[in-house]
Amino acid sequence: MRLQLYPTSKYLVLIILIVLGYPVQAQIKGIVKDASSNEPLSFISVFYEGTTLGTATDNNGRFSIARKAGQNELTFSAIGYKTQKVKLTQPNKLIEVKLQPDEFTLEEVVVKPSRQKYSRKNNPAVELMRKVIESKKHLELEENDYYQFDKYQKMKSSLNDLTEEKLSKGLYKNFNLNPENLEKSEISDNYILPISIQETNSKVVYRKKPRSKKEYVEGVRSVGLDQFISSGELLTTMIADVFTEVNIYKNEMRLLNRRFISPISDHAISFYKYFIMDTVKIEQKDYTHLTFVPQNSQDFGFTGHIYIATDSTYAVKRCRMNLPYHTGVNFVTGMNIVQEFDQLKDGSWILDKDIMTADMEAVNFVQGIQIERTTLYDNYSFEPIPEEKFKQQSSVIKLAEAGRRSQTYWDETRQEPLTQHEEDLGGSIEKVSKAPAFKYIIFVASLLFENHMETNRKGRPNKFDIGPVNTFISSNHIDGTRFRFGGRTTAALNPQWFLSGYGAYGLRDKRWKYAGELTYTFKPREFYPWEYPMHSMSFAYRNEVESPMDKFLDTDKDNVFVALKAFPVDQMLYVRQGSLSYNYENYGGLLVRVDATRRNEKAAGELQFIKNDGLKTVVEDFATSQIRINLRYAPGELYVNTKQRRKLVHKDVPVFTLSHVLGIKGFIASNYNTNITEASIWNRFWLSSWGKLDMKFKMGAQWNTVPFPLLIIPTANLSYTTQNNEAFNLLRNMEFFNDRYVALSLIYDMNGKLLNRIPLIHRLKWREIFKIKALYGNLTDKNNPYKSKNSELFLFPTRKGEVTSFVMKRNIPYIEATVGIYNIFKLLQIEYVRRLTYLDNPGATKHGIRIMLNMGF
Repeated sequence: MRLQLYPTSKYLVLIILIVLGYPVQAQIKGIVKDASSNEPLSFISVFYEGTTLGTATDNNGRFSIARKAGQNELTFSAIGYKTQKVKLTQPNKLIEVKLQPDEFTLEEVVVKPSRQKYSRKNNPAVELMRKVIESKKHLELEENDYYQFDKYQKMKSSLNDLTEEKLSKGLYKNFNLNPENLEKSEISDNYILPISIQETNSKVVYRKKPRSKKEYVEGVRSVGLDQFISSGELLTTMIADVFTEVNIYKNEMRLLNRRFISPISDHAISFYKYFIMDTVKIEQKDYTHLTFVPQNSQDFGFTGHIYIATDSTYAVKRCRMNLPYHTGVNFVTGMNIVQEFDQLKDGSWILDKDIMTADMEAVNFVQGIQIERTTLYDNYSFEPIPEEKFKQQSSVIKLAEAGRRSQTYWDETRQEPLTQHEEDLGGSIEKVSKAPAFKYIIFVASLLFENHMETNRKGRPNKFDIGPVNTFISSNHIDGTRFRFGGRTTAALNPQWFLSGYGAYGLRDKRWKYAGELTYTFKPREFYPWEYPMHSMSFAYRNEVESPMDKFLDTDKDNVFVALKAFPVDQMLYVRQGSLSYNYENYGGLLVRVDATRRNEKAAGELQFIKNDGLKTVVEDFATSQIRINLRYAPGELYVNTKQRRKLVHKDVPVFTLSHVLGIKGFIASNYNTNITEASIWNRFWLSSWGKLDMKFKMGAQWNTVPFPLLIIPTANLSYTTQNNEAFNLLRNMEFFNDRYVALSLIYDMNGKLLNRIPLIHRLKWREIFKIKALYGNLTDKNNPYKSKNSELFLFPTRKGEVTSFVMKRNIPYIEATVGIYNIFKLLQIEYVRRLTYLDNPGATKHGIRIMLNMGF
C-alpha cells in the first residue's frame, strides 16, 4: 500500500482490536550460555516438554517464549550439550541458563559443536539433508500423471490470550462477551475467543500432460465478524491468501505475502544450519529427528524440527516450523506450522494434515488475535481423470450451490468436527453486535478502510454507498478549495444496473463540476459491477477540471492526501467528455476493453493553446473523437473486491498490455486524426532470500501530426507521496513531449537483506529498496513547432513567458535513481530520489524526498 489510504481491509480486524485494546500475553525471556566459556549460545532449542510450543535462541543467545498455563518447567536442548530443565519460579525474572558441553557419537562421527563455528563440511546433518533434497523430486505429487483428493479447510480468527477476569474489565464488559465461549488453543495453550470462522470443502484434480490443476469448491460457509463487513469476500480471501497453504517440497513458500526458503529447498544447505537430535519412533517406524535454524535469524526463514524416514526414500514424515524470535516479519509475534505426511499402501507419500497458527498484534500494548488455518486431506486417488474436469478456464471453480449447503452436508463432509464453541459462534457474534460500542467500531473501521458510508437500515441490504469519503474536501489551482459529494448504487438495488456519480464545487472559479456513469453487467453481480471477471457496458459523462498528469494517478484525483504537490500544477484543463465502454474479462487472465470517447479540452490556469501560425492565434478549445482498444493478459491473476476498486491479492504473474487509439478528424466534429500504439510487459522476479525485482518495459508511438496535448507525455508523479511505481518523481508537469518513446523501470526490494546485517540497525527491522527509471524519447520534426511551420500545431506551454516543456535529445535518456527505506515504525517508507540527466532544464529539481505508507508483513 502506498499513501494508499484507500481500503486495505486485511487489517480491519487489527484496527478493531486496537480500539478494544488490552495488554498481550506474558513472555518468559532469558539468555543461554556455555558453562565453560560463559559465551552466549545460538540456536539452542527451548520448549515445554510434551508440547509443540517452543523456540530457539538468537545469535546473542537470547530467547523469548509465551508463558504456558499449567507448565512450570522449560527444557533446553542442543547437540553437543547436556539437556537441562529449568523450573519457572519468579514470573518476571530474566532466566540465565548455562549448558554443560557433552560429547557423543553419531554414526561413528564425533560431534563437538560447543562454540566452534558451524561447518557444513563433514557434518552428518548436512549430508543427510543433501540426500533428502536429492530424493524429494520423486516424492512430489506432481510426478504422478494424475491425482485427486478431497480437501477441507477451516480458517478461524480469535481474540487471543483472554481470561474470564479480562472479559469483565475495561472495554470488554461493554461487548456482551460470554466467558463460557472461551476455548483453549491446542497450539499456544492460551484461552481464545473465536470471532470468525470460514469453512471450505473442495475437490482438487491434477493432470501432468498437458499440465493442469483445478480446485472445485463444493461448499463454503462463513460465520462471525464477516457478516458485518459487506465488501464481498475481501476479508476472508485476503486472510486466506496471506496465510496460504505451504509446500515444503517447493524451493520457496509464499506466506505473509513474502517468500520463505523451505527447509528442504535446493538452496537450503546454504541458508539453514542443521543439527541431528535423535532417532525417534513414529507409528512403529524409525525417523531421524533434526532441528534447523536460519544462518541469519532476521532472514525470511524458519526454525523448526523435521523428521526424516530412515529408509532409502528419505521422505519427510513430520515438519514443524516456527518464525524465529527476531525475524523481520511484522505484526506476527509467533507462528507455528505443523505438517503431517503419511505413506499409502502403494508406497506414495502424501500430505495428510497441515495446521498453521499465527499470533498477531499491531503494537505490543493492545489485544492480539490468533489466526488458525487447519487443512485436512483425504481420499487420494491416482487414477485417470475425465477430460471435462480440466476444461474450465479458472484454476478455482466455485460451484453455484457452494454457498447454500445445508447443515447436514457439513456434518457429513467435515473431516474434523467443529468444537461446541465454534458451532455456537453465529449466536455469540449476534449477541455482541447488539452492543452500541461494537456498532460504533464497525462503522468507524468500515468508513476508514472502505472509504464509503452505507445507507442501509438494520436488517436490510445496503443499496447505496456515499463516498469516497477522502474526496469530500480537496484543492487544486483552478478550484481552490473544492467540495465534492457523491455515491454509487449496489447490487442490492439492481444486480445488473449500476449508477454512480458526484457533484463538486470550487470556491475559486465558482463553477460546478460533475460526473456520472451508468453500467450494465451481462451477469448479475453480488455487490459491484467490477467484480472479477468483468463483462459489462457503461456510459459515462463528466464535466471537470484536471491536470494532464491526473490520468497517471492510481487513486482518485480528488484524494485529499495527494493535494500537496512537489511542483507547480497550474497548467490545467476544463474537460467535457462522454464515453461508451465495453469490458470483457475471463478467468484465463485476458481483459479486452473498447472505449468510444468524445472529448473537449479547454485550456485553464497558466495553460494556453497558441497556434504555430506566426500570429500566435489563441485557440479556446478543441475536440477529439476516438476509439481505444486495450488488451491485457495476466495469466493467474486473483482479485478481491472492495467498495472503491477490486484489489490484486498478489503480483506474482507477468502482465502484458497492447493498446491502440484511433481518432478520426471530422467524426462528431473531431479536429484531428490520431493514432497511438503502446505496448508493455511487467514481471516480478523472486530472488530467493535476496528479495524481489519488479521490471516494466513500455514503448509507444503517436503516428500522426498533432498538437502537443495529443502527444505522449511521460508518466510523472507531481505529489510528495509516491503514487505509481513506473512514474517519474522529479519530472515536472508536461516537461517533455514525445511521439516515440521507450521506458524502463527496475525496482529492487531487498527485504532487509543488507540492513539486517548491520549491528544495532538490524534491531529496527528496516528494509531497503532501490529503483532505476529511464525514458528514451523522441519528437519527430513534423510534431515539433520549433522545426515545423505547420499551423495546426500548438506552441509549447509557457509560464510567465518562459517555456516549460522541452524536446528530449536523441542520445540522452532521462534517468532518475531512488534509494529508499521502508518498514519505519512498521508503516512508513521514505525515498531519496536523484535526477541524473537533464539537470540544466529550467526549474529542474536535482533531488527530492518522497513518502508513502507501506504497511505489510
